[in-house]
Amino acid sequence: MNPRAAIALLLLAVSVALVAQDKPDALVLFNNGDYRGAVTVCQEELKAMPYNGDSFTVLGWSLLRLGEYQEALKQAQLGLSRLPADARITEIAGEALYYLGRVEEALRFLEEYASLSPTGGRIERAYALMGECFVQLREYNNADIAFSMALHLKENDDSWWARLGYVREMAKDYRWSLDAYGNALRLNPGNPDAQRGKKRVEELLKTQ
Repeated sequence: MNPRAAIALLLLAVSVALVAQDKPDALVLFNNGDYRGAVTVCQEELKAMPYNGDSFTVLGWSLLRLGEYQEALKQAQLGLSRLPADARITEIAGEALYYLGRVEEALRFLEEYASLSPTGGRIERAYALMGECFVQLREYNNADIAFSMALHLKENDDSWWARLGYVREMAKDYRWSLDAYGNALRLNPGNPDAQRGKKRVEELLKTQ
């Protein structure tokens, strides 16, 4: 290769690397709590690369953290129209729908996420949200299964143990409800839902 051409290519590579270093990283911004900044970066990335699944994902996560659920759903739907098999965007759609109160639709997306990505990074959260959907639908046995799956993956979440205690209480499975409330309180003795639930169930067991 001509020495001048080689030098030119080297300088080009260095300049590209420097530009990449200067460019804000949306995921870093998200992890640092700058959700609005992450949204801005992702939107710019998607103008340049409309099929970038990573950008759709961080955009969706950031909008969820900002509480902008309708916009999160809109962007997830756009992402899925371009990348229909992206499990991460599927989960974002399910989560946004849950917070919008559209629990039956949310369930479909969350269940699809679990099917597409059974070891995904947000799988335990997806199961917990499924549990909340089933609670709203008063399908307590299904809620039990969903929360149990979430806790199998993340067993030290006292709030999920308290919710499991609640759904078992609603299903009149009082002894196992008490067990779940007890697990919540072992992890966090100050959990108010578990404290109240344990007291309720103990009173109910006295009447049996």
